[in-house]
Amino acid sequence: MTAQNDTAQNDTAQHTGTVRTDLSTRHAPLKWVVVVDEDLPAGRAVNAAACMAAAVGKALPDLLGGDGHDGSGHPHPGLPWAGCSVLAADAATLHALREKAAAKEDVFVVDMPEPAQTSRIYDEYLDLLAGTKHEDLTYHAVSLVGPRNRIGKLVGKLPLLR
Repeated sequence: MTAQNDTAQNDTAQHTGTVRTDLSTRHAPLKWVVVVDEDLPAGRAVNAAACMAAAVGKALPDLLGGDGHDGSGHPHPGLPWAGCSVLAADAATLHALREKAAAKEDVFVVDMPEPAQTSRIYDEYLDLLAGTKHEDLTYHAVSLVGPRNRIGKLVGKLPLLR
């Protein structure tokens, strides 16, 4: 994780202290979005969103609400109290969005570079990543968590993924 993302992770974690799970997610202090390449097949799009969600959950465990139980007493693990919108964009927009978001100190960024979905061996992925210049990476998806207004400005009017 970069120093920039460490700072964003700390800033984002600070916003979780004002959580009100009894209100709509529209009132949450944080916003979480996943933006997926609109040209990806459905399976790859879902894979990218799920993998990035795992990384967000690890980095920001306070983003998850408390566990619940159904009427029969069966447990259900906590889900994100802030919700998560899954949006669509073309590859060029994804790259530009990642750049803008990474420059913001209070935005936590997780990305899914193309080699992450084409490599079947994690160390191979890391080698491919290390051998590719940042500007040459193609992103299949980007996940952003940060202050609601900041994230809203970054994603603008991107449509929901269909």
